Amino acid sequence: MPKVISNASYFQDNVLIKNQDISIDGTVVSGINESSNKNENGHSLVIPGFIDLQIYGAGNRLFSADPTVESLTIMEDDLLKKGTTGFLACMATNSSEVFNQCIKAAKAHRSIAKNCLGLHLEGPFLNPKRLGAHIPEFVRKASLDEVKKLIEFGDGVIKMITIAPELQEEDVIQYLLDNGVVVSLGHSNATFEEATAAYNKGIQTTTHLFNAMSPIHHREPGIPTAVFSHNKAMASIIADGQHVDFEVVKFAHKLLKERLFLITDAVTTCSTGPYQHVEKGTKFVMPDGTLSGSSLTMLEAVKNCVSHCAISLNEAIKMGTSYPAKLIGIENLTSCIEIGQQANLLIIDDHLILKEVIFKGKTV
Repeated sequence: MPKVISNASYFQDNVLIKNQDISIDGTVVSGINESSNKNENGHSLVIPGFIDLQIYGAGNRLFSADPTVESLTIMEDDLLKKGTTGFLACMATNSSEVFNQCIKAAKAHRSIAKNCLGLHLEGPFLNPKRLGAHIPEFVRKASLDEVKKLIEFGDGVIKMITIAPELQEEDVIQYLLDNGVVVSLGHSNATFEEATAAYNKGIQTTTHLFNAMSPIHHREPGIPTAVFSHNKAMASIIADGQHVDFEVVKFAHKLLKERLFLITDAVTTCSTGPYQHVEKGTKFVMPDGTLSGSSLTMLEAVKNCVSHCAISLNEAIKMGTSYPAKLIGIENLTSCIEIGQQANLLIIDDHLILKEVIFKGKTV
């Protein structure tokens, strides 16, 4: 018996379609028809599940501090309840031993994975001048041999990597691109010219725009201006009002449009290992006070875009669903609501409160 979401609204392209019955058979959307219950109170908005390409921890587990299958499973369950139906578990610059443990856990978890799509390695091939909360002792320049061994050992679980391209050899970047890894420019001191050259060579995106990078200056345009000026380069942004002021999120979206997408960069409280995150209000800091990760959920990021950044609800939803999905090539999992699409859906009310999560056709 198909599951039916009755008298729902959903966005088709940029148009809000109202009073629809959305049927789900198995794991896919099987039908969308005009509802016979148009007068029913409390109709809801149905949107695709969120995709978060950069999150360090959830469910009180910081993955790099406890790199196990259990940690990934706990993160999955916690994030599903919050509407994230796909995510990359992120690892900050760390020792080779910790990286290997994280990769081993991801490979062991792959056969039972639900919404974990793989790993995002944020480091260690970064610029020491733009580290933010990253640990300087682990930062280094990449060698082609090291990168080859890393990707081979990853066996397909490494989906994304953040690097400072101005410090890397071209053959390193090309190897990553040739092996299907999404390469993101980040924690970088690249000039406008260096960043533009990196995007032209195939680097697809930019890690947490404005944070840990050369800034905009009227005589030194820096990385943000290179992203704005490029015709393909994308960028993620942390829309919590802490990492980037909402007014800056607003003008970045005006310039980038569909090339700007949301991440949480979320961490959890942790008192062990090199990354000891301390919760301070609505943000996390390192013990020395350095701003680290966020406490955001993807739905909160969407709400912030609508409430504080003058971004339409439909566009804010796309920033958390179809835009990141397109970047990593999983549009079939969550990009729109149509017949044949996998039923990773969220039901939210008029106040943008999450009422139900449907993952692969089943209510979470």
